[in-house]
Amino acid sequence: MTTTLAQQPAASAAPNQAPVVGHSIPAEKERRSTTATLAFLRAAAARAGSGLWKAAGILAFLALWELGPTYLASPSTRVFLPPLHEVLAAWGKLFESGTIQGHLAASLTRSVTGFGAALVAGVSLGLLIAWYGRLNSVLNPLLELFRNTAALALLPVFTLLLGIGEESKISIVAYAAFFPVLLNTIAGVKTVDPLLIRAAKSLGLSSLALFRKVILPSAVPTIFTGIRMAGTASILVLIAAEMVGAKAGLGYLIVNAQSSFLIPDMYAGILTVSLLGLAVNFLLVALERHFSRWRTAVGAGS
Repeated sequence: MTTTLAQQPAASAAPNQAPVVGHSIPAEKERRSTTATLAFLRAAAARAGSGLWKAAGILAFLALWELGPTYLASPSTRVFLPPLHEVLAAWGKLFESGTIQGHLAASLTRSVTGFGAALVAGVSLGLLIAWYGRLNSVLNPLLELFRNTAALALLPVFTLLLGIGEESKISIVAYAAFFPVLLNTIAGVKTVDPLLIRAAKSLGLSSLALFRKVILPSAVPTIFTGIRMAGTASILVLIAAEMVGAKAGLGYLIVNAQSSFLIPDMYAGILTVSLLGLAVNFLLVALERHFSRWRTAVGAGS
């Protein structure tokens, strides 16, 4: 009887321990969820801080643009350098009226057409010159002559030969964008690791397969460097060409606003050109990452 009574507390304690263990599982899940949430918030804060540091220069420039003409410059200077909010207001009016869209469409059409022609011609000819040594010996002196001739210096020649229409503007854009693509394509093919070429030949790859699977992928980063340079050149040269003789385009908008003393409209056009160049650069960087994914995979595997 005594033994039975002595065992009763132990027996009664055993059922009471089960709920304690059962309640610890939700507590552990809650603790892990809280830890994961805190880790996510720390990572988000770190990314936001990094992005803020990267944007600090731009934000400082915009603040100086807004406050400088008002508080630092003289009234006469403010006429020619309006604060940022006036430029944004002018841009909004141009956008509402559809003016900025029309000029942007005209410039994009010319730039994309000339840039596309330069891209096809520059990559194709660059691959041929780099692959065939004799062709390089024949064309290299001529290419050196023309690549050292500024595109804007030939603008009167293009205008005289092709007129003031679309042909002259597209041609000058194609000329300015052609040489960065061509020269970087040649450099990209010539700087392929010879060990890769020997290894591919030892595996019995044909010349076409060697070119397609080894040389061209290895040259893609260098080629895209030239493409990004050509994209910038195509926009800058086009704006200058539109300032000389055009009835539409961002260059025409800028010079027409300047001659009409619409200074906020002029800065609105300049701001649009800057944003356009930034968008083109982001697009080309994204394309470069897409076509260079194999390098990322190799680096991650090693």
